[in-house]
Amino acid sequence: MSNRVYMKKGLLTVMGTHIVNFLSKHKQHSLRVSISVRSKTTSSQYVASRARDPTFEKLMDKYKSLLKVIAIQDLILANPKNPSVSIDFLSKLSQKLHLNRGATAFLRKFPRIFHIYYEPSKLQPYCRLTDAALDVSRQEAEAINASLPVVVDRLVRILSMSASKMVPLRAIFKVWRELGLPDDFEDSVIAANSSVFQLCDGHELNTHMLKLVGGLPSNGFRAVVEDWRVVECCKEDCSIDRMEMRFSFKHGYPPGMRLSKSFKAKVKEWQSLPYVGPYEMVDEKKKKSKAGVMAMEKRAVSIVHEFLSLTVEKMVEVEKISHFRKWFGIDLNIRDLFLDHPGIFYLSTKGKRHTVFLREAYERGCLIQPNPVYDARRRLLDLVLLGRRGLPAVNSKLEDSSSSNEDEQEDNQQRHDLSSS
Repeated sequence: MSNRVYMKKGLLTVMGTHIVNFLSKHKQHSLRVSISVRSKTTSSQYVASRARDPTFEKLMDKYKSLLKVIAIQDLILANPKNPSVSIDFLSKLSQKLHLNRGATAFLRKFPRIFHIYYEPSKLQPYCRLTDAALDVSRQEAEAINASLPVVVDRLVRILSMSASKMVPLRAIFKVWRELGLPDDFEDSVIAANSSVFQLCDGHELNTHMLKLVGGLPSNGFRAVVEDWRVVECCKEDCSIDRMEMRFSFKHGYPPGMRLSKSFKAKVKEWQSLPYVGPYEMVDEKKKKSKAGVMAMEKRAVSIVHEFLSLTVEKMVEVEKISHFRKWFGIDLNIRDLFLDHPGIFYLSTKGKRHTVFLREAYERGCLIQPNPVYDARRRLLDLVLLGRRGLPAVNSKLEDSSSSNEDEQEDNQQRHDLSSS
């Protein structure tokens, strides 16, 4: 054992009582500071200690299988002339698709979505979508095509939040589904609106940038949160001062989360803090002051709040939105930002990924204001949740063991990821 370890153990023995006394005296203070001060990186303890929200956790439980289903569905639909894929091909991708019990076992769990059949000409089994799944896919495609003007507006807004009015094209590819973009959005959206968008070469090799060259309204954009403020101020029973509401965000907390008086006071102080909106230009000189740093942190909250508002399902993986951090001028750790504001965002670690939800957009696990694309995707989720319910059992013992085994392996993987982060 090294001298460093002996020294550390000695210090803990001597100072243990003093530390416990200090923490008990300053417990309330630590709660107050947590909303505005963060470490440079998110520790596994910080993620694990967050207050859980059962509603969002149950929703993500449902999404775990849905995301795998969507990945296979995309592979099947990649060939329009013959929308099918061989079981052998899927088996080779089992590890990448996180099909822990293999492709065949997974496909058999969702007979309302996938149909396995034998292809005589190929001398091997294949998989295609059922009529019900194809109908859902067509519904989503029609909803996306009908909402192309809305999609263009979303891209313009995202580019407008960048100081340079451009973002890497690869970042858009990361969130094309979240933004409700069509598969061929490079042609149907970008090229079709050449007076608004322009593709240009980036500073890095083989990097293309999506640039905004027009389309900005004369009076600028108004953030979604401002619409909420107007509605709240117009309510007859509104007890909040209008000046306090000017910079406020809607808050809601997980059931059972204890909020101390000092914590509430800190939130109220943060709510009244002035900041520069996501579509406004920032004065670089003000960034360096203490007040400027706090205002930039609140501006970062407003940017990711607006970004989530622009997504179809008001949710996105943290890894995906991190690709926009540099271009939005956010100098903070995005994941820390979500954890620091549990009243605005909810971070889930289900499904081997960190996913953030816009809390105010949901009620009882569903969007308060759904849209046609969201409705189509919920239909697919309903088919996933049905599973084999109401159908004859096929190797039910195998299916049950595979399901429990997948959940167990996934939980072990999550614990491994947290311990190594």
